[in-house]
Amino acid sequence: MDWTHVPTVFLALVFTAGNLQAQDNERRVAISEPGNFSTVTNPFRVCMEAYGLIVEPTDGDPHEGRGHHHVLFSSLPKDLNRPLRRKEAIHLSEGQHCVTLKMEPGKHVIIALFSYGNHVPYNPPISDRILVTVRDPGRP
Repeated sequence: MDWTHVPTVFLALVFTAGNLQAQDNERRVAISEPGNFSTVTNPFRVCMEAYGLIVEPTDGDPHEGRGHHHVLFSSLPKDLNRPLRRKEAIHLSEGQHCVTLKMEPGKHVIIALFSYGNHVPYNPPISDRILVTVRDPGRP
């Protein structure tokens, strides 16, 4: 066996492992339930996962790398430098990861948006979005 390539292979493995670890530490959120393009019936759960972030109850203060989830519909707010209002988002202020929704039948965009403890979103936004179809349970 030719051992002259062992250092190159070893370095390649170390480099790859370093890249995987960097990706694992990336700050992001993902909607884990329901799946994108799912068809759901009321009521249904929306669950979010956070990566590289600590989800905690709201305390009114902005702590870097910490915060809580919000659920929005259709689009992100235009001004990411102000707190989200109660009317424009569902606030998961207790540090929850899931919320149960009941929506009109049809297609809907659901957005997860991570924010500091003072309800101000991270900027650039840490968010995910899915499209769901809510089916009328009385129709096939």
